[in-house]
Amino acid sequence: MKFNKAKGKALHVGRGNPKHNYRLGRAWIESSPEEEDLGVLVDEKLNVTQQCELAAQKANHILGCIKRSVTSRLREGTLPLYSVLVTPHLEYCVQLWGPQYKTDMDLLERVQRRPQR
Repeated sequence: MKFNKAKGKALHVGRGNPKHNYRLGRAWIESSPEEEDLGVLVDEKLNVTQQCELAAQKANHILGCIKRSVTSRLREGTLPLYSVLVTPHLEYCVQLWGPQYKTDMDLLERVQRRPQR
């Protein structure tokens, strides 16, 4: 199997990285400030804030769809929908989010509190 040079990108990680240009054979590899792999968006500072924002946005969209389409506001009707449709988006890659990302955790917790209102 040959390496597809058009799909390869260099992600320069760390502080003080000189950000050299690389090539594979005669083709230069493009540099990228952020990349997504297995659904996880990581930037050059290994920051996952944008990943949290996208997860919260997707969960809020799903909560809006549930609110518009379900006529009953009873907890027994909406809780199964929430746990099946919303929770997986909020829990995806949760092992990457640590206490140093307090604002990210607050954002996700706001989404979790939204159905309780």
